[in-house]
Amino acid sequence: MSRIWLLSASLWLASLQWAAAQPIRKFDDKGSPPFKLLKEGENPPLDANDNFVIGPKYSVAPERKKVDGVPEGKVVQFEFDSKETKLFNPGIARKVFGKVDPNNPKTLIVETHTIDYKRRVGVYIPAGYKEGTLAPFMVVHDGPGQAGGFKTILDNLIAQKRIPPIVLISISNGGGDAQGHERGKEYDNMNGDYATYIEDEVLPRVEKNAMVKLTKDPDGRAAMGNSSGGSAALIMAWFRNDLYHRVLTTSGTFVNQAWPFDPKYPDGAWGFHKTLIPTEPKKPIRLFISVGDKDLLNPNVMRDDMHDWVEANNRMAKVLKAKGYEYQYLFCQGSGHSVGNAQQQFLPHAIEWVWKGYGKEKVK
Repeated sequence: MSRIWLLSASLWLASLQWAAAQPIRKFDDKGSPPFKLLKEGENPPLDANDNFVIGPKYSVAPERKKVDGVPEGKVVQFEFDSKETKLFNPGIARKVFGKVDPNNPKTLIVETHTIDYKRRVGVYIPAGYKEGTLAPFMVVHDGPGQAGGFKTILDNLIAQKRIPPIVLISISNGGGDAQGHERGKEYDNMNGDYATYIEDEVLPRVEKNAMVKLTKDPDGRAAMGNSSGGSAALIMAWFRNDLYHRVLTTSGTFVNQAWPFDPKYPDGAWGFHKTLIPTEPKKPIRLFISVGDKDLLNPNVMRDDMHDWVEANNRMAKVLKAKGYEYQYLFCQGSGHSVGNAQQQFLPHAIEWVWKGYGKEKVK
């Protein structure tokens, strides 16, 4: 048995133990937004913009099961090397977490080194797609597995005409996590760089390899992600609102994890609910968010009071409602980070909600 395997197993076990030790927060804790409680197995109404509590018991959504006679889409996969691209070339990685900057407790001093990496992409193409037709699409972070994993859900929703016949593009990250790693550089920084990277480097390769044409209409473009992939989805729509209007997040990392420090956005994605959404003009973004009652509370070495995932998502719900955004928020009882058990029930609903109104009215 190799030392590498033992180390990986030890880290995996430690992560499970740490996740299990997260405190349980209640939907009616002091400072929480007002919630509506749903019955067991129930999802919110499709026409609602509000906060809802689901769980702790969940039903597997019927859209997750194959149905005889439903046309099936296909999945295409490909990869490319970071050295073939202009942006995010080379990548970065770190060996140790880093230490708090004594001159700025909101950030870390991290030593990094450059890396090359492979970018893997999975593409779901709906049944009946006609080559040359402009297709609406959804980008999903931390891929490429979702292209196949979501296939049955998408087949069913499209066949029932509950969503348009979308292309799903599931893109892997550049490796690692958080400050000093390529994934953190791509997902957590408060700028439009990663959306531009997808536009310039990924989508042209999708069109070539999957033989599809992708719409330029931002109303026909969605971004989805979990954890930092969730904050990345909103960052894409916020900073490149000319490209994306629809966002779906699970356990969104709306906390202070950006690196290196940017004085224009000193609080990282925590700034969304602290300053940006409350003070800036309302943008045409339709946003689904969700969090678990055992989601992350991770003060780490920074002790900046900006690393509580439940508090961050609660605050997001408050400012989204106050500003009049089209949003829906699920507080998932009996669920931890990534809300995997709850997603078994609500993910088809969330996808349908995010795409509601497409082709009939613009996101307001």
